[in-house]
Amino acid sequence: MTTTSASAPSAAPGAVPAPLEALVRHFADLREGTHAGHADRPSKEAAFGAAAELLDAPARQVLAEFDTHLLLGTGTIRATGLRRDRYGGAFAAWRLTWPEQRRAGITALTLHAHYGAGFHHPHLRGATVAEWPLNVFTPAQAAELVPTFRAIVAADLHNLVLQRDWRIVPALRDSGHHSHPGGPATATAADPYRS
Repeated sequence: MTTTSASAPSAAPGAVPAPLEALVRHFADLREGTHAGHADRPSKEAAFGAAAELLDAPARQVLAEFDTHLLLGTGTIRATGLRRDRYGGAFAAWRLTWPEQRRAGITALTLHAHYGAGFHHPHLRGATVAEWPLNVFTPAQAAELVPTFRAIVAADLHNLVLQRDWRIVPALRDSGHHSHPGGPATATAADPYRS
């Protein structure tokens, strides 16, 4: 059974799936030596800046989903806007922090769009996982990234749980909320992440 999100429409029958189309755009950039049709760095950076603006709504949507369903509304979403890094590249980041994460001293759930000074074109990554191609030029292309953003944030949260334990996820401490399919959402003697 195939399900689709209202914010990320499915491809028409026979159409190239959005992630594959984005990957082809990315590889075509490598082949042509361009990004968004531009060959010079200032124009490529301007295209990256426009992409960062387009990514804001889907990035916030995905982080809000994780906050609502797994962090029980305890999180705070912050966006950097377009910034320069210390090496001369550009980036924009969206971070979701919550009390358990801060107390554990681990990184926030992060969606990070970056265009490194030595990069040919920009990429996406999470706090603990990387790299995805970033070739977004329209609002529809930005919306198509919602499933990718969900995958990045889910992988990050998985890695953060492995760095600490399941207790950093508030939904797992609420006995009436989202039990694991294999049993209750509480630690057992066999739980390898129990501290």
